[in-house]
Amino acid sequence: MDPATLTDVEPFYRTIIGVARTLFAAQGLKFTISGAEHIPATGGAVIAMNHTGYMDFTYAGIPARETKRYIRFMAKKEVFDNKVAGPMMRAMKHIPVDRGDAGDSYRLAVEALRRGDLVGVFPEETISRSFELKDFRSGAARMALEAGVPVVPMVLWGSQRVWTKGHPKRLGRTNTPITIIVGAPIEPYEPAAEMTAQLHTTMEQMLEEAQKNYRHEQGAYWVPKRLGGSAPSPEEANVEDARVAAERRARKEQERARREAGGHSGEEPGANGKGPSAQ
Repeated sequence: MDPATLTDVEPFYRTIIGVARTLFAAQGLKFTISGAEHIPATGGAVIAMNHTGYMDFTYAGIPARETKRYIRFMAKKEVFDNKVAGPMMRAMKHIPVDRGDAGDSYRLAVEALRRGDLVGVFPEETISRSFELKDFRSGAARMALEAGVPVVPMVLWGSQRVWTKGHPKRLGRTNTPITIIVGAPIEPYEPAAEMTAQLHTTMEQMLEEAQKNYRHEQGAYWVPKRLGGSAPSPEEANVEDARVAAERRARKEQERARREAGGHSGEEPGANGKGPSAQ
């Protein structure tokens, strides 16, 4: 099936996009989009995006609508476990990612690409606290190579002002300008590490272009330190990320230990005078 005709067979996704656009208008968001013609009108492609805020994926789909395409985003498994968001994510055919075992999500992404879908990927994996590009994982390049499809670079700038890590969400009428730039497709080539490096360099140049034409407030939390803002430097952000990751691992280890202790108390049911056998 020609993906450009999916608007006729995915009414739910189309409805969600309509609702989102209504919300964006109510917020007064002002989008400046360039390069949308680089998104293939048909066939599969990996859409590689930078990650500065929680709303990035909702904005990143806008350029694809110029050719009536839909993007299948790779998102944390926890989102799919949510009673409200889960059914919606599955209905839109997004792809769950289990960070403890990413093999399944990688396979599903490659299958979607081979079917002719657009698959949205954040090569940084997590939101950048510095709002500069973090190091990239090689997954985008590897799945493009395996599926035989191009990688289309995309950068967003300004979305961190709406809702980002460590700061309150601003979902009211803020009239926030958001810039989206889509770059020319990068055809897959070996080795994946070199392709990933090229992707990073390309997106860094695109991000600088977006920032150059954007009005920044001196000292603002959403402005990179390099541009006179109060955001942490990439080095400071890496230290904070490492601290948070260590705390998360410690909590998981404590939870695992509690579960194991609770399941191996060494007592038979009712042996302490409680439970069914004591009645």
